[in-house]
Amino acid sequence: MKVEILYFEGCPNHAPALEMVRRVLDREKIQAEVRLIEVTNEKAAESARFLGSPSVRVNGVDIEPGREEDSPFFGCRTYTVDGKTVGVPPEKWLVDALRRGIRR
Repeated sequence: MKVEILYFEGCPNHAPALEMVRRVLDREKIQAEVRLIEVTNEKAAESARFLGSPSVRVNGVDIEPGREEDSPFFGCRTYTVDGKTVGVPPEKWLVDALRRGIRR
């Protein structure tokens, strides 16, 4: 299984996203290759189908439900969770994505 954290330099949320990924993998006892992928410009964002920084993918699929068809975006990413805007996706989304990845 592969977990990718896509980000751009200067993003204040990519380190907390990496910490969240490591914490969840450890707690769930899941072995995965974790890769940090720096997206450096708009052209790279298009090529990587980047949805903003930070983005977390499991086996190439963004962990936020319903974002598969969104256009690439080079900028800061926020997530809406329980009516609040946050800079790091919730652990539950990662757990759900990891479990889907294990079943495949």
